[in-house]
Amino acid sequence: MTQARIAVLGAGAWGTALANVAATGRSGVVLWGHRPEHVAALARERENRAALPGLPLAAGVAPSADLASVAAASVLLGVVPAQAMREVVRRLAPHVSPGAVFIICAKGIERGTRRFMSEVVAEELPQAQIAVLSGPSFAADVCRGLPTAVTLAAEDEELARRLCELLSTRSFRLYRSTDLRGVELGGAAKNVLAIAAGMAEGRALGASARAALIARGFAELMRLGKSFGVRQETLMGLSGLGDLVLTCGSAQSRNFALGAALASGEAPLAATHGKLAEGAFTAAALVEMARERGVEIPIAEAVDAILTGRIDVDQAIEALLMRPLKAEA
Repeated sequence: MTQARIAVLGAGAWGTALANVAATGRSGVVLWGHRPEHVAALARERENRAALPGLPLAAGVAPSADLASVAAASVLLGVVPAQAMREVVRRLAPHVSPGAVFIICAKGIERGTRRFMSEVVAEELPQAQIAVLSGPSFAADVCRGLPTAVTLAAEDEELARRLCELLSTRSFRLYRSTDLRGVELGGAAKNVLAIAAGMAEGRALGASARAALIARGFAELMRLGKSFGVRQETLMGLSGLGDLVLTCGSAQSRNFALGAALASGEAPLAATHGKLAEGAFTAAALVEMARERGVEIPIAEAVDAILTGRIDVDQAIEALLMRPLKAEA
């Protein structure tokens, strides 16, 4: 697999960062983007000036707006938004060879169907082997070569091992797992909880409140994970607790920034400032799934209620503070 041809689908910040990782020690890594003008700028300037200004595109990365350009790839990284994944994969299907590996790098749940990304890809790309990459990582850190560790999961442990060897670099370390659902759930849920953390920051509730929110949010994730039968150690690892701590503690997170903007009184749509925050789309699906399973996730429920305009931030804080006292475990 060391000679595998690699293609990255999605030319945003994270797609650009992963393309640079994939191009470490190799050439011909296709970076596909859906906007021709953006792809042309990437090829011309060798820099994603909109998302990662000042950070060069690796020499081995070849930007392209033509989906057919990925046909020779045996490993594809899907870095498009979760809500666009089905459409892109459906268009991609005719260009993917049987047995190719599709690594999902989006963190979310499809609206309406409440499908995890692995289910979406399996439906639209049955000829591919599926893996998931998730964990605490900011695109700018990865592009700067700062130490980063994430999880790569595949049901076949040997496949997971080979993919980790393929993509790991000196500063980008991958740990393997076979708990595909656990890795996906952690990545999707932490985005919703990060919105809540951003709201706490925006309301200046203090570091103690943020720590409590992260801890109780993690308890929600653990309860929901148990209902899905995922492994506890997965949620306690990089793709669960690790990603939750990172995303709930930095304005670099789009979901955290969305929460802070909501706390300042901005309407949900305006608060995104044109930037994608996956948690805004995932919240409703997460709450519906929890209710079906009889699992209490009050913090995520509050985020969903705010995003849909049923309550405001102050009402959500009051409701959470007034919940009945109970044992921690």
